[in-house]
Order: sequence, then C-alpha cells, then structure tokens
Amino acid sequence: MLSRIWSASLIGIDAVKVGVEVDVSNGMPATIVVGLPDTAVQESRERVKTAIKNSGFVFPMRRIIINLTPADLRKEGPIYDLPIAVGVLASSEQIPIEWLDDTLFLGELSLDGTLRAVAGVLAIAAAAESLGIKNLVIPADNVREAAVVKGVNVYGFKHLSEVSAFLNAPESVLPAEVDGMAELTQGRNIEFDLRDVKGQAHARRALEISAAGGHNLIFVGPPGSGKTMLARRLPSIMPEMSFEEALEVTQIHSVAGLLKNKGSIVATRPFRSPHHSASGPALVGGGSFPRPGEISLSHRGILFLDELTEFKRDVLEFLRQPLEDGHVTISRARQSVSFPAQFTLVASTNPCPCGYYGDPIQPCTCSPIVREKYWAKLSGPLMDRIDLQVRVNRLKPEEIVQETIGEESSSVYARVQAARSRSQHRFKETNLRCNAEMQSKHMREWCKLNDGTRTLLENAIKKLGLSMRGSDRILKVSRTIADLNGDAEIGIPHVAEAIQYRTIDRMQ
Repeated sequence: MLSRIWSASLIGIDAVKVGVEVDVSNGMPATIVVGLPDTAVQESRERVKTAIKNSGFVFPMRRIIINLTPADLRKEGPIYDLPIAVGVLASSEQIPIEWLDDTLFLGELSLDGTLRAVAGVLAIAAAAESLGIKNLVIPADNVREAAVVKGVNVYGFKHLSEVSAFLNAPESVLPAEVDGMAELTQGRNIEFDLRDVKGQAHARRALEISAAGGHNLIFVGPPGSGKTMLARRLPSIMPEMSFEEALEVTQIHSVAGLLKNKGSIVATRPFRSPHHSASGPALVGGGSFPRPGEISLSHRGILFLDELTEFKRDVLEFLRQPLEDGHVTISRARQSVSFPAQFTLVASTNPCPCGYYGDPIQPCTCSPIVREKYWAKLSGPLMDRIDLQVRVNRLKPEEIVQETIGEESSSVYARVQAARSRSQHRFKETNLRCNAEMQSKHMREWCKLNDGTRTLLENAIKKLGLSMRGSDRILKVSRTIADLNGDAEIGIPHVAEAIQYRTIDRMQ
C-alpha cells in the first residue's frame, strides 16, 4: 500500500514542502530510502524500525520504499523520523490516512518512540499557510515555539503512540495556543545597568546615540578603561522589539537550533559576542547545508566584537557587505542561501599592542611602525562603516573612588524610546526602522542642511579626509542627535557633536 505524508525542509530560513512517500509491498524484506537523503536520514531507517516496535506497533517485514520528494532537493537531519514512521504505519494499515493530506509532520524519534525536539520548527510553521498546511504535528518540546504563529493548528506530542491515538481520534485533542505578544511584553530584563558605570560621560552619550539610531560603535582605550563594561550595557537602553521583529529573530534562532526546549519567542534583542579566534564561516554562517552565523544571530540586536584588532583581517572584511546591505548570502554548488543580518556592530580595542598609546600616565612602548601594523588590520572601508568612534580614557582617581552612581538605564531608555518614536513616525511610509538604515534618497529628504551646517561639514570632510560614506554617517548621526534633542531640523550643534565621533578613523 502506498501513502504520502507531508514534511518540510529548510533553505536558509525559508521552508519547502517535502513529500514522504512510503510504499509497503511484497518482496524480500528491506527498507530503502531515496530522494537525496543525507547520512542522518539514511540512519532513520533503524531508528524508525526500533521506535515502531517499542511503541507497540508491528514493523512490516516486507519491502519498504521511502521516497523523499522533490528528488533533487537534498534532505538532511533527523526531522523526517516522524513522517517516515507515520508513513510506514499508514501503509501497513495500522493508522487511518484521512488526516494526512493537510497535516505536516516533523520530529526526531528515540528508540523507545519518544519524540525529540528539532530545529527550524518556527520557520516551517510561519510558512505553513503558503505551503497549504492546516495542521502541524510536532514534538511537545517544540510546541511553544511553533504556536506563536497564527493560522495553523499546532499539535505537540511526546510519544509516537500519542500521535497514533490523535490520528485515530483527531477531535480528542485541541491545538496548542500561545500568546506570543503577551510573552513579548512581560517586561524588560536588565542584567547590566548603566548606573554601574562611573564617569565616562562621552562614552555613555555615544551609547545613547547608538541605541537611538542603530549606529555602529567602536570604543578605543587602554586596558581597564571600561570599554567592555560599557558595551555590555547597551542592551539595557535599546528599544523593545516589535512582534514582527521578534518573530524574525526567533525564526533565525529556531533554524540554528537554539530554541529547543526553550520559550516560544525571543523577547529581547540578541547580544552576541564571538571570541576573536572565530573563523569567517562562524561569523557569517556556512557549512554544507548553510546555517546562520553570528552576524545573522545578531539580527535586530547587537554583535559585540571585543578586542577587534585581534580578529583576523580577512574575517573582519566579511562584515563589510552585511553592514551595508543588511543580509548575508552564502553560495554553495547546489544552492544559494540568504540570511537577514541587520545588526548594530559594537567593538572595542586597545589603541596599540601594549595598550597605552595616548595614555597620560602609562607610557606606550610601541614604535610607530608597530602601531601602524596593528591598525592596518582595520581597513578604511570597514572603519567608514562604523558611525561612532569613541576614545575611552582611564578614569581619574577621584572618579574611581566616588560613591555616587551614574544615571540609570531606565532614564536613558526613555529618551531612546522617544527618539525612536520620532524617527519611526518619519519613516511610517517606508520599511526603515532606524536612522542608520537611511539611504541617499531618504537623507536628501530628512537630513537637509542650512548654509552654516553645510560649511561645517565641508570643513570636517577636508580636515579628516572623509569619504562620501563617512560624511553620510555624520549626517545620520546628526539626525539621531536632533531626534534625541527633540529638534525637527539638523543644526550646527548636532553636526558638531557628530563630527567628534569621526576623529579616530585611523590611529597610528
């Protein structure tokens, strides 16, 4: 008997419908899987066979052909264990087939028939409507993840026997319901607060501007000046994500397998901090079957690169295209996959190998040639893409011992939210979400300069040797500063402050 079960495969974060055709016929007992299966899918034969037996069913000792369609699409992972098992049971007439046409099955099977969570369920659930799927049968541990998507009935089970009971009496089980919006608005969890930062008013102001406009930021200063401490407090003042943004972020994390046995939705902006020994594929994503890397996992959040100059130069150059385009494309022989990558880059580095160049107390032991080689890792085009470049000096003794606390994150967050609201009102007819995403056509409309500000910017371009991209960054930062001040037009004070953050494009 022939049966067809529906499952799915992922290409990037997009889902493709996969048919699992199972034919049980007379002949020499054998189980054959065709349709470009990888090793994990080939091994599913033994998992499914044992799970069916240990779940109280009979595995047919006949010739079983399992065909995964479309045949030219590579199938990978244990996600097909459940649909294959259901297909075998349906073809051997141990379960009914009435509910199989508009139901999609996903899940890994243990040898005792237990269903284990798999990656990418949310992305598949989000595409269910376009795939023509009404019902989704998945492991119980994936339910909270998939049920945030409306328009599809999600059923979660812990064991193969429960799936069989459901197919025999579908009306006996109600679909799961999760209020994703409620989880998103439960409240902000602030792990690191700006009140812990002593002094560093200039750096704190840069954090506020970065959060308000989504601007990339680098801190340069000697060891112990608080660069990492400052960077880790940026999430505490970032604006909350909309439900659409949270769903985008959650889909990426689902595909990467980071949501197994966890909550339904990623409610806070991601903060990723890869080690400086990370490779290019670890940063941008890759593999035989491309998976998102750190820059995609930072989508709508923050990518923090501590000790930036310790990263390999070729790895850092991978950042240039995503910083400009907001996505990363990974090409392989069989397919090309695109992952979203709209993130805020935050970096920190010492000014030289010894760390004390420009320090008023500790003398620098590096020669000019050594310092030049040190900064050569950061190319001009990469630095052009960093809007805010801030020198962080060591604290004075009186600042270190002071008992007064700094301004709390909640106060700064309120100003950031107000500035974001102004920019979002301005962008309501576009797809832009923050000032850093503006293109030339947007800047011509919303970053107009009068004669005084134009002259100031022209002089800065000449003095600092800025490229056109660098001058555009100044205008975007100026627009954000104006939003923070509640000003409709960009003025001289806004441009003058923005220029201050372009003074260390190259340090030697």
